[in-house]
This record gives sequence, C-alpha cells and structure tokens, in this order.
Amino acid sequence: MNSRLCILFAAAIVIGTRGLADAPVELPPFPVSSSRVALEDPVASYAMPVTALRYEPLLDVEARSQAEGQADVAIEGGIFENTGFRIGGAFLFDPQTGHYFAELPVAPTMISAPRILTGADNAMGGFNADVGTVSYGWQAIRARGELNLTAGQFNSRGGSFYQGMVSDSRVAGQVLAGDVEVSGSSGDSSVPFGDHRYGRYNARLQLSGADSQTDLFAGYQTKFLGWPNLYTPFGSDEADDLKTALVTLNHRQSWGADDWIEAGAFWRHNRDNYAFNRFAPVGPVPPYLTTTRIEGASVSGHDDLGAIGIGYDAAFLADDLQSTSLVFGRFHSRAYTKLGAAPDRIWVLGDGRKLTVKAGATLDDTNRDGRAVSPVAQIALDQTGPGGGSNRLYVDYADSSQVPTYTALNSSPSKGLFRGNPDLGRTYSHNLEAGINDARGAWQTHFAVFYRRDDDLVDWTFQNGVIARTANAVDIDTSGAEATLQWSGPRWEVVVGYTLLHKRSNYGAAAAKVDGSFYALNFPRQRLTAAIVVRLGRGFELRMDNQARIQEANPLRTTGGDRAVISSLGLFYRPPRWRNTEFQIQADNLWNSAFQQVPGVPAAGREISAGVTQRW
Repeated sequence: MNSRLCILFAAAIVIGTRGLADAPVELPPFPVSSSRVALEDPVASYAMPVTALRYEPLLDVEARSQAEGQADVAIEGGIFENTGFRIGGAFLFDPQTGHYFAELPVAPTMISAPRILTGADNAMGGFNADVGTVSYGWQAIRARGELNLTAGQFNSRGGSFYQGMVSDSRVAGQVLAGDVEVSGSSGDSSVPFGDHRYGRYNARLQLSGADSQTDLFAGYQTKFLGWPNLYTPFGSDEADDLKTALVTLNHRQSWGADDWIEAGAFWRHNRDNYAFNRFAPVGPVPPYLTTTRIEGASVSGHDDLGAIGIGYDAAFLADDLQSTSLVFGRFHSRAYTKLGAAPDRIWVLGDGRKLTVKAGATLDDTNRDGRAVSPVAQIALDQTGPGGGSNRLYVDYADSSQVPTYTALNSSPSKGLFRGNPDLGRTYSHNLEAGINDARGAWQTHFAVFYRRDDDLVDWTFQNGVIARTANAVDIDTSGAEATLQWSGPRWEVVVGYTLLHKRSNYGAAAAKVDGSFYALNFPRQRLTAAIVVRLGRGFELRMDNQARIQEANPLRTTGGDRAVISSLGLFYRPPRWRNTEFQIQADNLWNSAFQQVPGVPAAGREISAGVTQRW
C-alpha cells in the first residue's frame, strides 16, 4: 500500500481519538440494520453476503446459477455497475466488471445486516456508484462458535466453521478479540454442466472499547462455477474461476451525541479465468485471464460544531489491470479521488419534532477522466412520540457520477464476444427522492417515490446476427415507488415489500444496432416480496421468502416468460433438550420456476438440502 494511503488512514486515526465520551454512534436515518428476509442461509452453498440480499425488498438480485454463484445487484431500477459495496470504511468494487462487485470474501457472521443507501446518503456514503450502495459494518466479536454441515440434491455438500474468541486481558484499556471462519461447498446442479466448487478462509483481530472499534481482517475465497450461457447467449458451456483476496484495517470512533469518525485502509486482489467453452483445449496463455488489484483509504464522519454540523467523506483509490483479453483501450490503471462535505442545521420545533436541512457537494476525479462536482441536499422532519414511536419525512436531491469498468473500455471494439468502446466517459445521475419512515411498536413502514435521470449510462446490448455483446451508452429516465411493511410478534414476523418501476431510454446514434438490452432494460415493472417467519412451538420454526414479479419484456429471454413467482422455504427444528443444536431442511426455487433472471441465462431449478448446525 503506497505512502499516501497510509498517511490518510493514520491521520484519520489521530482525529478519531479526540473528545471521547460514552455516546452511541448515530447512523444515517433511513438505512436500517435489521434483516428484511427470512432465510439467510443458502441451499447449494455456504452463506455469503449476497445470500441475504436475494429477497431483500429494497434491491433486486439477478443471479446466474444460485446467487452465491454469480449475482448482479440493482437498486431502484439501476444496473449492477450502478451499485457499490462498502464494509466499514472500505469501498469494495472490481475495476474489471460490475459482475464481481458482490464478490466479498467475508463471512456474514463477521458483518452487520446490510443498509441500503440511496439519494443523498449514497452520494456521501458511496463511491463510484450512481444509484445506491450496500453498506455493512463490522460486528463486535463475541466468545462463541458454530459448525454447520449440509448435503442435498445434485451431489451438493458443504460446511462452515466459525469461532470467536475474547481475551480477558486489556490492551491500552481496549478488549482484544479475534475470530476465524472456514467454509467450503461443491456440487452439481439441476442444469447440466452447472457444477461448482467454492472455498473461503477468514481471520480477524479486533480492539474495542465503549465508543471505539478497530478491526484488522484478511479473507480469501476461491470459486469455480460452470454454467451454460453464463455471460453470453450463444449456447456454450461456460465457466468462471475466481480467486479473491481482501485485507482491510478499519477504525470507528464516536464522541458526543452525533460525532463520529470511521477510517479504513483496504487492498483487494481478484484473479478471473473465464472460459467461453470450458471443454476447449487451452494453450499456455488462457484467452480470458484477468487480474485486478485495487487499494485505497478513506475517512468519513460527522462533527457537531454547535450552530451547525458537518458530514464529510474522503477517499483515495488506485487500481491496476493485467489481462490477456482486455488489451485495447487507452489505459490499464487509474487513480480515483473523492471528496464530500455536507453542512447541516437542526431546528428543534417542540412536541418531539426537529427539522434538519443539509446541503453540500461531492467531488469525483480520476487521473484518466474529467472531474465532476455534484450537489447534495436533504430536508428531513423527525418526530418522536411519547410511546417510543418515531417517524421521518424527507426530501432529497443528489447528483452523482462514476466511470466505466475496464471490460467496457478495453474489450476489442470490432471483434470477440465482448465489444468495448475506449471512448466511453463519465456517467452522470440526477436523483430526486421523497419518502416517509415510521416505527410504532411492532410495526415499521417505509414508502418512497423517486425520479432519476442517467446520462451516458454504460449498457451491454445485443444485435441480431452479431455474435457479441456490445457496450453502448444510453440515456435513461427512471421513475418509481417502493414500500415496505414490517411486523414482529411473539410467534410471527412478516415483511412485505413492493416496487413499481418505469423507464424511458434513448440509445442515440446506436439505437439502430440495439435489438436487446441485457441490463438497463432488464428490470421488474412490478415486484412484490414477502418474508414470513412462523414459530410453530416445540422447537419448530418455518421460514419462507417469496417474490412475484412482472418483468419488462425482453427479446433475449427464451424461457420462463416475463412473469414469475419464486420462493424459498425452510423448516428448522431445535430439540428442547439440545437448544444449541438445529436441524434444517430447505428448498430453493420451490415452484421450479424457469424464469431467466438474466435474459438468455438458464435458471437454476428446484434444489432441496438438509443440514445440522451446532452452536456453542
């Protein structure tokens, strides 16, 4: 890691040690950290961060194979490359392609439930992501352990082991803890040549106090996935072999009622060996071998200065690409800078109400592209009631900007399976959103309407008679609404979500060569989700996730139609005398839907597995 990154991280640590107090960290107001899905464990593999996103009502996961195999994550009608990922202060993405953004070699037991950042929160808390960010925090380590073993249809088998340890001694008054995790799975699939072999290894050290936490993490994951039409619709048995490493150092500190800082330094390495025909002979140089590296440091936080407060965010990242196929284009490395500041003012109105006005701007720059300055503004009215209920009304506007990945920039513009464009530049997004969040007793509700205009969005398109996917810029207007209703009771938990989307697109001069869109125009016009947990008594629990969708028509979708109902069901049993032992049986794609989440990519059929978990 270069000296600039180390200096930025060290400066953030120094700033974060001042003015300590016993006040909790106040997170951004809307993004919540409670799960809105019923099943957080998969059927054919071990749990990954993307597993809990499959039925998340505030985003859409478009999977190849199971979601753990390869998944594109879209928020509010965006596409996979509009969505960023963040763990603590680490911005995690892959400069090769957004298909690998969700490749996080981190055990879900080590991180919090996801917070979905949009609008002004994404502008300040995201990086190179126009529409939204999936944000995680590092969990506090507890002295506990867990062993899980599963087996199921199509020769699937897997397991995971986790152990957390907490020391009795103190280091500079801080609690020293550590945890380790190892997982693996393998199996075939309902689809011929849809086999997989995955493995993950994690280790973490943690120092924590009443108002601070520092985490040093190292993770490594290997994934081999075979799947027909994995990335192309040309009837080939494709395969992808990924090896992903991640190292992060993260520190979070709080002081005062609304004062906090979080700093992170991170390094990610991804090696991708893709095969269009997995059975074709390979010479000494694989035709699609790509290695990417990205390193960076960031600092973000909020300071209450009395009359006003100020939120801030700064990050510096650098990437590098080595590839046997992405050899065109103008450059193979890039340095990124992001700076953001948003002062805010709070007026206390009485009757438990307060009005917050925030306005600021972000600066995005690279050494290869022009810079962009984007405004950020938000008005929010918060109210707390005598019974502990609360609600928030908000309106925000935010511009954002990002730059294309190397697959779009450095693929050959005239031959091959993937046709790029070295002249693609910055994309710009203009987001307006208004909503309400309400919590009263066992009920939580969220409703929002939004409008977004994306200029020069990079889409991958199809032209009849051309055996290739082509990167084209498109202008898109997206309008929509989303709502969630969550209720928790002694025996039942229910979360219902609904999303309505409408898009209008303009491919400009390229329109005559666009007969189908793989991503920008692959979206649900309506999507309904329902997560249900029923505690049946005597140690039995039923969990079910569901989604029903009416998809925009797409000429590339060959099976399953444009309407689908997809469900996962699990039955869990904890014997009353062995409360630390849990038996489970789960079914994924319960109704055996053939709906192609990515047009032209075969859907995984119904799969059933059983397992046992021992906790201590």
